[in-house]
Amino acid sequence: MTHDPLHSANQPDTPSPTWTDQDGRKVDDPARWVADQVLPPDDSPDGARTVHPDRPAATQPDTPDDHADDRADDGADDRADGRGAEVVPITSARAGRLPYGALPVRDGEPDPSAPAPADGPPAPGGVVRVDQPGGERRDWRAELEGKLSTRRPVVPLWLRSRAEALQTVSWLGQHYAYVAGYQTVRTPMYAGRLVVRSPRGLARLVGGMVRWTFDLEGEPVRVAAVTKGDPEAYLKLSRQRDSRVRLRVPVALVVLITLLIAALIVASQPAAVQWSALAVALAALGILGKPADRPLIERAVLASTVEKLTSDIVIRALTTLGISGITQAMAKNPKDAIRFVAPITRDGPGWRADLDLPHGVTVGDVLDKRDRMSGALRRPLGCIWPEGDSTIHEGRLILWVGDKDLSRTVVKSPLVKAASHDVFKGIPFGADPRGRSITVPIIEQNILIGSQPGQGKTASVRVLASGAALDASTELWIHELKGTGDLDPHEQNCHRYVSGIEDEAIAYAADSLTLLRKEVMRRAAALKALPPDLCPDKKVTRAIADKRSLGLHPLVAIFDECQNLFAHEEYGAKAGEDAEFIIKLGRALGVILILATQRPDKRSLPTGISANVTIRFCLRVAGQLENDMILGTSSYQNGIRATLFVPGPPDKGGDAGTGYLVGATPMPKVVKSGYLDTPTTQLIADRAHALRASAGVLTGHALGEKPEQTAPSYDLLADILAVVGASEAKVWNETVIARLAELRPDVYGGWEVEQLTAMLKPYGIKTVQVWGTNADGNGANRRGIIREQVAERSHGAAS
Repeated sequence: MTHDPLHSANQPDTPSPTWTDQDGRKVDDPARWVADQVLPPDDSPDGARTVHPDRPAATQPDTPDDHADDRADDGADDRADGRGAEVVPITSARAGRLPYGALPVRDGEPDPSAPAPADGPPAPGGVVRVDQPGGERRDWRAELEGKLSTRRPVVPLWLRSRAEALQTVSWLGQHYAYVAGYQTVRTPMYAGRLVVRSPRGLARLVGGMVRWTFDLEGEPVRVAAVTKGDPEAYLKLSRQRDSRVRLRVPVALVVLITLLIAALIVASQPAAVQWSALAVALAALGILGKPADRPLIERAVLASTVEKLTSDIVIRALTTLGISGITQAMAKNPKDAIRFVAPITRDGPGWRADLDLPHGVTVGDVLDKRDRMSGALRRPLGCIWPEGDSTIHEGRLILWVGDKDLSRTVVKSPLVKAASHDVFKGIPFGADPRGRSITVPIIEQNILIGSQPGQGKTASVRVLASGAALDASTELWIHELKGTGDLDPHEQNCHRYVSGIEDEAIAYAADSLTLLRKEVMRRAAALKALPPDLCPDKKVTRAIADKRSLGLHPLVAIFDECQNLFAHEEYGAKAGEDAEFIIKLGRALGVILILATQRPDKRSLPTGISANVTIRFCLRVAGQLENDMILGTSSYQNGIRATLFVPGPPDKGGDAGTGYLVGATPMPKVVKSGYLDTPTTQLIADRAHALRASAGVLTGHALGEKPEQTAPSYDLLADILAVVGASEAKVWNETVIARLAELRPDVYGGWEVEQLTAMLKPYGIKTVQVWGTNADGNGANRRGIIREQVAERSHGAAS
């Protein structure tokens, strides 16, 4: 018998496929199972759709079978209830699917797709969507408030400031005056060029007139028609040429006759008219004879070759920085990864671009790559100034690209020509990269300046000292603790002045802080005694400062290289405490401290000082620690990084004189301080001295008076041993101070517990907790001294 592989009897038995759901349970009727998952049951009211999430989806059998679908359909026809499977339209099946993000509904549970109640919490047992359907409901008042904060100014910024407006007008005047002068000087050369070019112009005029009159421009077209053997086109062009010539010949004759008559008329006029007519004719012919590649008039100012900043250039530069967040965002969505929130516009001498960086990328990430951005934009490093706007968010980048390298820009201080100055209006300090003048407020402020050596710290101090010296009502104390004499020109204007690094100079500076502390306390009492109508806010004003008899005029005390004072073994501790006291209380009383250091650390710049100053100027520093010591905690993390400046002088490509200014403006700014060399500073100081002499306000060192001595002419340790008996091992500070005040009222009167502790520190004596009893007989634990330690230190000092 022949084997027929196609006969059903000869085919091998194929095992029936097994269908299971996700939990591994056997599904006998796959079609019915699918229908139960999608179609409403017969007893469902109104045909409502119900999804059974507790019924897991059926899975395909592990063994593939080409006829599985057919057998599933066959099995569906032999259902136990005798009904056949329902045929479901594809659109109905798709409509019954749950949308992405929706929760399944169980029998008896509320529909999660229902909107949440307008007010109040959801109903018990209810399910609320995280993303609510419908449009976003916005607070129109909040939107208006947001728009108010982002309004663009109606009047340009340079017109709001009188100084900037005058400066802009001055620039315009200087520019056009220079252009006029430049071209006037070259007028004879331009006249000679016209004369030399006039024959060529005459030839061009005659040749052009002949070509126009006889229609010679169409000659090549007519020749081409003859070459192609197109008589019809040639005849048409010939008739067109004849009609043109008949019209143009009379016109040309009229022009020639008119020129001849004009020449005859000019010939009969005086010589001046003849020469003028000849000059006009030669000028006209010279202009006609101008070569195409050689213009007649030269440019007085060469056009800028700076490339216009565009969005493509900015995005290209950002993508080359190697920041992973930008690279990934650009790969996923290159169109919206970087969003520009405003058009790229001119802002001063440069271009400004406001943009939002990709999610997760901060301005600090870009600041770290400023050098690479310079290469990407093909501009010098001193032209690239990215900064953030944390009031919006940490990813808002304001990129300003200047036309000129800031490091090679010399900022001229207006103090050079100022006859006087008012410190209540601030001191003109420098300019930002956009050329806008920056003024540093002085009244009610304290200033901290820090940098590496050679970065322009003392030059910045010199600007502030010059501004204060030009105000005759301001008392000036200067302590230059480097000993190089950088501030010597202002010695003639100072009530107290010292320059040096030796112990005597440090002691003099420490004495100044002690005197300032006493002055603060005196001023506090004097200001408190003023009537409310004269001093309603209990602050020093211009009107109060002008009343010299009150002694509430501004007092500016400058300590350059202050680390030499605060780190001193003998005077540093008390000087730091006095400075902190003055900074906290003195600013409202007209006492202003200006501190400058090149070693910002905890020892040379006490934390109490760095944390309480209000204005900070940080030039180039080496690292994050120094940056935050000057500019404040977390400044480096927030993108305010003075480490991005290039070390070195401007003539070597460095950023000396450029730093971050914080506290003087609403937002931190990059500022380059004005440059005052020693001769210029001397001129300002001489002018200030004459002003003060005429006002009769020179005092102290300026008049040659000896400085007030604050160093005690007594032995503190010996006095303590005199008032503390040998039988008293430990004594409270307040008890010691009371006894010392009885011994020397003029010296110890008014001392406080903390002051005694500070005065004992230079001797290496530390106060400890001492148990004792007060006048009422109650026991207490308070700060006190150990007499044995005082005795040991006293004998050691004597030996």
